[in-house]
Amino acid sequence: MRSIVVVAVAAACHGHAFEFHDAFVAVDAPMQDGAGPGGGLVDDLRFAIVGDTRPSVIDDTSHYPTDVAQTIWSEVAAMSPAPRFAVTTGDYMFASTTGHEQDPQLDLYLGARTAYPGFVYPAYGNHECTGDTASNCGDGAQDGVTANYSAFLARMAAPIGETAPYFIERFAASDGSWSAKFVFVAPNAWNDVQAAWLDAVLSQPTTYTFVVRHEASVVTITPGVMASGTIIAKHPLTLIIAGHEHTYRHDPTTKEIVVGNGGAPLTTAVDYGFAIIARQPDGSLQATAYDYATHAAIDQFSIDASGASL
Repeated sequence: MRSIVVVAVAAACHGHAFEFHDAFVAVDAPMQDGAGPGGGLVDDLRFAIVGDTRPSVIDDTSHYPTDVAQTIWSEVAAMSPAPRFAVTTGDYMFASTTGHEQDPQLDLYLGARTAYPGFVYPAYGNHECTGDTASNCGDGAQDGVTANYSAFLARMAAPIGETAPYFIERFAASDGSWSAKFVFVAPNAWNDVQAAWLDAVLSQPTTYTFVVRHEASVVTITPGVMASGTIIAKHPLTLIIAGHEHTYRHDPTTKEIVVGNGGAPLTTAVDYGFAIIARQPDGSLQATAYDYATHAAIDQFSIDASGASL
């Protein structure tokens, strides 16, 4: 029988009554109703994924895919039932590190994103470093602290209460029946500190474990992909959520979903779109990918909490 981490005392102080089941509940999930900084208590695990929204040409802010992004976020907002929050998979800009297009492009992105009123948790991508897939940014890293890196921290991370490009968001069911952690890894800001942090947070038991990482496992030239993969393999995993490839795909062998068709130039015949992951009454998760133009579901799959296909 699995152990249960009880948070009833902390919850009672905030007016929440829990009926505990045979599930892990993260002891430090924020005791706030709905998604917010750090996570929160939600009545249902249902969230959206949007990825890779940037212009095709460096510093070409005049051709930022604002209309595509606004349409996608409007459709996310119109879903019924509504997603409780959204996660994004990186690459919100295509700006030269010596130029000044970071904030103008993020202005357009964040403006389009306001079409969705919910809380959004953003992953850090290679374009938030230098743009090179093999780049590595941050204090002491090979590419240092770039203007892109600083803009991401100031405009994307700070508003959700985060100070680093990697972070964890913890959720629990309002009735205490399940818990989930979303571990945002930054392979383009990789160092030993992040590696130790990742090992520590993945060891914390939860019903569901999602790793949000810009690059999928096939992108081996990125500094933190293989290194983080080695750590991830040591712990329970439900699903890796990635982008970088400007398409949609699902790889059950690596427990990965790639959602990178949020406005960046497409690399396959898959059109722009987004995905929704929703917990089912039996505890399984159903993922559905949508085409933004036709509103049609282009793919659907189900997994259990261990990531196994159903």
